[in-house]
Amino acid sequence: MTCRILVILMFLQEMVTAQISVTGKSSPSVFSPDAPQKANVYTTANAHSHNDYENKLPFTSAYQEKFGSMEADIFLSHDSLIVGHTPADIVRKRTLEKLYLDPLLQKTRSNKGFPYSDTSLSLQLLIDVKTEALNTLDKCIEILKKYPELTSSSRIRFVITGNRPPADTYQKYPSFILFDGEFLKQYSDAALQRVPLFSDNLKTYLSWNGNGAIVPNEKVILDSLIGKAHAMNKNIRFWNAPDSPEAWRQLMNAGVDYLNTDHIAEISAFLSSGKFKK
Repeated sequence: MTCRILVILMFLQEMVTAQISVTGKSSPSVFSPDAPQKANVYTTANAHSHNDYENKLPFTSAYQEKFGSMEADIFLSHDSLIVGHTPADIVRKRTLEKLYLDPLLQKTRSNKGFPYSDTSLSLQLLIDVKTEALNTLDKCIEILKKYPELTSSSRIRFVITGNRPPADTYQKYPSFILFDGEFLKQYSDAALQRVPLFSDNLKTYLSWNGNGAIVPNEKVILDSLIGKAHAMNKNIRFWNAPDSPEAWRQLMNAGVDYLNTDHIAEISAFLSSGKFKK
């Protein structure tokens, strides 16, 4: 086993031991409203629409397939939150409200307080902050406060990723503001209360490209990462992960909660067969 793998495993063991002792939790996470899995069967509730706004129909395409999570990158521009991947993508009419919050509000009202007509389903909006953290987050909070029907729903959660404030300040933000965590960072008990999800770059830990089996040494790392998140009762998502049926199958077998994808129709068809159990 390489020195790099040993260092990562030792760090993870120290982290999970310390944080379980703080949180007092050690049961695996299965989202509901903190987990989408039911009886270890994966559905589109386990699918995360990566860079969802790049689809022809932002929000709608993933929503129609009952995705459990969607991602919107935001830029603070002229006192508005504009959705896009780079500054060059900024189009003033593509606001967070127009692309996501307004259609979600319409659906939630139609479903009497729930994002989906199936009231057991939850929806996570991962808001990726691309501009300076504090001012952008303050604007995001200002906007979200105009949508109390969304922020008060037990089946909707807003998770901030990308540029985030220091973890030791998480508790000062409204309770409807949550943050994703990273494995190689340490969090206090108070900060962890605001972290429902660990979301990290798979390539930081694995060289696997989605073809064939994950090599044993790297499978040890993957299992340790997932074990760490679940031991703290947190969900897990990897970005920069292979995005193909074989990769989805291996990530499901490993216990990843959210499958990161740019292929809404393909993963929906894959998961809708109902044949894929852990």
